[in-house]
Amino acid sequence: MAKKSPTINGGSMSDISFLLLTFFLLTSSINTDLGIARKLPPPLPPDAPKPEIHDRNVFKVAVNFRDELQVQGKLADIADLRDMAKEFLANPNNNPKMSEKKMEDIAGLGPVAVSKGVVSLRNDRGTSYEMYVRVQNELTAAFHELRDELSQERFGIRFNDLTKDADIEAIQKAIPLTISEAEPTAVGTTK
Repeated sequence: MAKKSPTINGGSMSDISFLLLTFFLLTSSINTDLGIARKLPPPLPPDAPKPEIHDRNVFKVAVNFRDELQVQGKLADIADLRDMAKEFLANPNNNPKMSEKKMEDIAGLGPVAVSKGVVSLRNDRGTSYEMYVRVQNELTAAFHELRDELSQERFGIRFNDLTKDADIEAIQKAIPLTISEAEPTAVGTTK
């Protein structure tokens, strides 16, 4: 009679491999959060009057389906967008064609000229995602640079280096992130 060779029980091996796979899936971190972080403003009460925004306070940015950038109705280069937005919002020379400013007394800062400017961003449905993100990055960077400048002026450090919540909130009140995105338009049209 032929001698039987010993076999290994494969059932327990599959259990072990399943447990190992489960362990690695649960303990591994897979970063899937992609997108643009924005905190939406709270909804207005239904009986609240619609806030009026004067045309002078709107910085109009549009991107068409060819990824062409228009700023205030004129073709522009993406490399200039950040500086154009900063100049519009800060309005250092009180240009009547740029955003108005109102004086506000902000705790921790004192009297500050707060811009009434709003960035209005409009995209076509055919705008590439890459161009959309580039425009968003430039606009957001404009606000961050303005916050950095004010933080340096008042506290001597950059905005991202502030540690006190009161200081951070004060700078955010002085330079609010006001980007409004309109509904995408039909392909080929930007108004």
